[in-house]
Amino acid sequence: MSDLVTGDAVVLGLRPARLPSRGLAILLDLAVYVTGYVLISVGLTVATASLDLAAQAAVAVATFLLFLVGVPIAVETLSHGRSLGKLACGLRVVRDDGGPIRFRHALVRGSMGVVELILTFGSIACIASLVSARGRRLGDVFAGTLVVRERVPGTRVMPVPPPPPWLAGRFTGLDLSAVPDGLWLAIRQYLTRMNQLDPQIGATMAVRLADDLVARTGAPPPAGVPAAAFLMAVVHERQTRDAARAFRPAAAGPGAGYAPAPAPAPMPMPMPGTMPVVAPVPYVAPAPAAPVAPVAPVPPVEAPRAGGFAPPA
Repeated sequence: MSDLVTGDAVVLGLRPARLPSRGLAILLDLAVYVTGYVLISVGLTVATASLDLAAQAAVAVATFLLFLVGVPIAVETLSHGRSLGKLACGLRVVRDDGGPIRFRHALVRGSMGVVELILTFGSIACIASLVSARGRRLGDVFAGTLVVRERVPGTRVMPVPPPPPWLAGRFTGLDLSAVPDGLWLAIRQYLTRMNQLDPQIGATMAVRLADDLVARTGAPPPAGVPAAAFLMAVVHERQTRDAARAFRPAAAGPGAGYAPAPAPAPMPMPMPGTMPVVAPVPYVAPAPAAPVAPVAPVPPVEAPRAGGFAPPA
């Protein structure tokens, strides 16, 4: 992934820079380097005035080689291919796969630049750039780099091309929850600009993006499906799911239609140091009790009289 979409926002499919813009960038860089070399040389001449001629000559040669080779290599390495001249002209040095260059790329370009640009006054670099289909000089060929244009004329955003009809609805059960947003962005950038890429490089990028997508989804790669068509189908499936989720009506919950009773208004709190005013309660007379009917007296119960019958012994 880092080789396809870098942290420095290298956009895939940028246009290769041609000889006029590259020549102007080199002239600007040389002007800056020569100015810095003159200023540093004057300072070193004053600082080394007390040394002998051999030491002064050694310091002068070291300073010349530093500004001739060391400074351009350091600038391209630290700026990831954007020197001052290239930054002013909207150019940048990238690898063949679109990633940022490293020290070894800048070292090869700087070493070859001494021969191409300095010793031959740029004649070899001009011939190589005119002959190359992508405007590369010999340093770019040996280093595996390419100078591209970062500032291109604004164009409208191209939609993602639709997948082939025989792939429609084939990935409805694919789990896309583990796919990060960075990978979706890389796939979209590739699909919208794959026609502008070199066919061989575009096919390699499609395979690597498809492998990353398969590793995230956990599903085995489909047999017989091209990598670019697989990416189109998966992106189309994700867009379909997003559209369905956005326009899906909200389901009514168990409490739909129930409106809670309004909460009672809070009682006003009395001011500190004051007594609350209580409204007088009117007196209500109690209702008269209903008359109770008299209860008849119960006659006394007489004890039974003893008879003359005696039980047998």
